[in-house]
Amino acid sequence: MAVLKLGVFVPQGWRMDLADVPDPIEKFETMSRCAVEAEKAGFDAIFVFDHFHTVPTPQIETTFECWTSMAALARDTRSIRLGQMVTCNGYRPPSLLAKMASCVDVMSHGRLILGIGAGWYQHEYEAYGYDYPETPERLRMLREALQVVKAMWTQDRAEFEGRYYHLRGAINEPKSVQHPHPPIWIGGAGEKVTLKLVAQHGDACNFNADVATVRHKLDVLREHCETVGRDYDSVLKTIEFYTILGDEREVDRVVSDTARRAGQDEGFIRSWYPWSGDADRVAQIIREYVEAGIEYVIVNVPNAFEGGVISRFAEEVFPRLGMR
Repeated sequence: MAVLKLGVFVPQGWRMDLADVPDPIEKFETMSRCAVEAEKAGFDAIFVFDHFHTVPTPQIETTFECWTSMAALARDTRSIRLGQMVTCNGYRPPSLLAKMASCVDVMSHGRLILGIGAGWYQHEYEAYGYDYPETPERLRMLREALQVVKAMWTQDRAEFEGRYYHLRGAINEPKSVQHPHPPIWIGGAGEKVTLKLVAQHGDACNFNADVATVRHKLDVLREHCETVGRDYDSVLKTIEFYTILGDEREVDRVVSDTARRAGQDEGFIRSWYPWSGDADRVAQIIREYVEAGIEYVIVNVPNAFEGGVISRFAEEVFPRLGMR
């Protein structure tokens, strides 16, 4: 089993987490400072979402675009890895995405993780003028996209002829620093298609679910790996972990503040961050996921923009997980 690693989301605006920062430049600088904080604190990677409109409802509020943010954070940091949870396949042609990813991998000196999924935010698709096919078709598009990206990363003049995408001698230079290419993390838990795509093309899977569900999904993934002849242990098992770290009074404060920014009631916000509590409780929940087979945890704390929150998580939780 791989050694447990933790990544962390940096505030990006998608969950209204930059709404209290008035100036757009300062919003980005807040995002950047959190990335540097995570690097100094010892997290393995920073992550951003790939969305254009806020949730749970679209507001006239900043949401920094995923891949331009990747490029900027690649130069603002020095050693921490950079990922997306996850790139929406429908928002960019996969050939362009492969080119962008190669460039960011070079800019970061080989620190990129490519997270990718089929996409789900219908409102966002339609607002930006993108077609929103039914789920089976989006998954078929994702299957082809994974092949396109790999071709762009490994072939001198990439060729691919599919139903949705075509490459006809596409040159992608520079190639990525990482060999044979940056790791591909596939988000989603669909048992018939998505987890089979992980077995066929992914370096990691990613879930957002309770422990029992994750355990079941990993059993399904194992079966797909056996079917396609893939070593199950070669797939990194990852999860998104939404939490507020603190005693009851601190959790209540952050819940109240987050509810105000998001324009939601406090019960909704508590459902957004189900694994909240002090360091002992948070570490215990993470250990339960590890026992179920998870090897990598991506932490999301809604008040990271306050400064010091990411560092405090590392200082209090890492030792309880035997990481320091």
